[in-house]
Amino acid sequence: MAAIRFGFHWRKHLKAWSRQGFRFPSNDFDSKVGVVHPIAFHLGRLPIHWYGVMVALGFMTGLWTASRRGLREGVAAEKILDLGPWLILGAILGARTLYVISYWREEFADRPMEIFMIQKGGLVFYGGLVGSSLACIIYVHLKKLPLWKFADILAPSVALGYVFGRIGCLMNGCCFGRVCEVPWAIQFPNRSPIWKQHFERGLVGEMDRSAPVHPTQIYESLLNLGLYLGLVWLYRRKKFDGQVFGAYLVGYALLRSFVEMFRGDYPQHYLGGWATPAHLVSIGILATGAVLLLILSRTAPQRR
Repeated sequence: MAAIRFGFHWRKHLKAWSRQGFRFPSNDFDSKVGVVHPIAFHLGRLPIHWYGVMVALGFMTGLWTASRRGLREGVAAEKILDLGPWLILGAILGARTLYVISYWREEFADRPMEIFMIQKGGLVFYGGLVGSSLACIIYVHLKKLPLWKFADILAPSVALGYVFGRIGCLMNGCCFGRVCEVPWAIQFPNRSPIWKQHFERGLVGEMDRSAPVHPTQIYESLLNLGLYLGLVWLYRRKKFDGQVFGAYLVGYALLRSFVEMFRGDYPQHYLGGWATPAHLVSIGILATGAVLLLILSRTAPQRR
């Protein structure tokens, strides 16, 4: 299958990239699955990136499903929808801030104005989770609403929204996997960001595609879909407010840690070279979720 077309110089290469889709290196999988590239459409001369489209779709889907879920708890849909702008602002600020901190030397030290170019990608989920959580706390405090009930309503929808977000990463060419030889490995096009990394490491030639890599974006998208379904199941059977949100923190930290073992885009690793920055954050998120479940199970009113 042909490779996804994206890269640093998309204006120059867009026409060539748009003629190609995925490419699986194995001959057993050599078939066409579609034409994709980072630009969804143009508004006049303004390019609208698939990354932004998918993130927006994730937000809208998440808010809609949360508003429907809230009705079962006696929470008006308007209160969930009113929370939306707070969550969006908090998520974007948190996600972009952590990305800039993580990749300052590689991407922003010489080009500080790139900090504001979020339509090209560059959002770190854990930063968005922290930012949106803080925004939610502020909102429910100002409106005098029950925090843990709201957290449970939102938690499954966060996982669902992330399904769309990771597809946006796939289209954008970020968050890619490490080199591998599995039959479902994918290759990215010549002159794309991952090709540049592989070329600098001597893994590919000047006219080659990238080396085959794990489709980590697809891994995480599918795992988050499974997490969403599990949280929806738990929501209908929860024993106390905050249980679903705590389970989300634990579940996401575990699945993210699993996917991180296949990531190949980090410039630095820790703990002897096996741990990514997200592994370290996942430890904290996992511990937070476990402690939250323990405390709330003992102090929150039990549901019958």
